[in-house]
Amino acid sequence: MRKLIYGMNLTLDGYIAAAGDDIGWSGPPSDELFQWWLDQERESGLSLYGRKLWETMSSYWPTGDQQPGATPEEIEFARNWRDTPKVVFSSTIDKVDWNTRLVTGDAIAEITRLKAEDGGPMNIGGATLAGAAMRAGLIDEYAMAAYPVLVGGGTPFFTALDSWVNLKLVETRTFPGGVVLTRYETRR
Repeated sequence: MRKLIYGMNLTLDGYIAAAGDDIGWSGPPSDELFQWWLDQERESGLSLYGRKLWETMSSYWPTGDQQPGATPEEIEFARNWRDTPKVVFSSTIDKVDWNTRLVTGDAIAEITRLKAEDGGPMNIGGATLAGAAMRAGLIDEYAMAAYPVLVGGGTPFFTALDSWVNLKLVETRTFPGGVVLTRYETRR
């Protein structure tokens, strides 16, 4: 069975985007934090995206290694992003590229099927998609890089749940700029 990991940068008050889908609060990550995310991406066997996150990632990373001033880590991230198989869940787009397949039907059924397969861990991103997986009890690990900023509203990292989810702390780490990473595994 594959492990499903939900991880993103977020504000200290728990938002992945401020009002209006504004992610400017994060600024560029430190080299150390970018490397941490790159290491996570390298370990992933499959990336699952909701539409908004897919549009954000696919607007930059297909050619991120060709951008002026791209660091070696950014070059590697772009290449890894293109090479990693991806699944986009959306009923409003009709085409995806870069080693990606589109699912327009039942996301929970497809994620459940993918989890049952053999293979490396899967990353899931996008608040709506991850929220549905969270409510269905499919998330095995949460990774949160909390930036020291409060935005007061926007798109929350966590969704409303029907029942408690007990977690076990597996890692904490502080990065430059006061970003604190916490990773938790779901206790089943």
